[in-house]
Amino acid sequence: MLGAKDGIPIGLGYLAVSFALGIAAKNAGLTALQGFVTSLINAASAGEYAGFRVIADKSPYLIMFAVTLVVNARYFLMSCSLTQKFSPDAKLPQRLAAGFCMTDEIFGISMAQKGFLDYRYTVGAAVVAYPLWAVGTALGIIAGSVLGDNLVTALGVMLYAMFICIVVPPAKEDKRVLAAVLVSMLLSLVCSLAPVVKDIAEGTRTLVLTVIISAAAALIFPREEATENE
Repeated sequence: MLGAKDGIPIGLGYLAVSFALGIAAKNAGLTALQGFVTSLINAASAGEYAGFRVIADKSPYLIMFAVTLVVNARYFLMSCSLTQKFSPDAKLPQRLAAGFCMTDEIFGISMAQKGFLDYRYTVGAAVVAYPLWAVGTALGIIAGSVLGDNLVTALGVMLYAMFICIVVPPAKEDKRVLAAVLVSMLLSLVCSLAPVVKDIAEGTRTLVLTVIISAAAALIFPREEATENE
């Protein structure tokens, strides 16, 4: 299938990364089957982690909806951008199928294709990568159920290492991103210690901080239209 070959290295990377996500899912009380299905139909590291935190905090479904919507909002932009690679004759179901298969890595290899994009390439890469992401999550949950609490806590650090790997490259290239990251870390720390605010569910705090910081960054560091088009 088109894209399957390029999806193999992505899937192998997902297998290792999602293992750490499985530790977070286990701490939220999910079974291996629940974690597998969740990762299979979501395949979003930051979005899933935020969702697991909401589950762990026993927050309302509305908070779950809002948090995952905000955290995964970038996929709307990726999907819209990817539509420019399709032939004008591409049908809506084909475009929707490619949009569902969107992750940062699959978006990258899809955009790198020369000429018009065949939706089967994007879907083929996802068919290989998504199951490995889901398997890694399930294995993390199983390992978290077997290993001792101290080791599970230590393995949980892997998830933060994953986010560091995601954030550091763009932060090194763009000082505006670095500023947003540092402000986010500082405000998150303050909110976790401040009276009254620290008692608010972590998922709710994450949602509010994400909206405020992203809105402030957009106002302070607006992108010129020429840059967007480029």
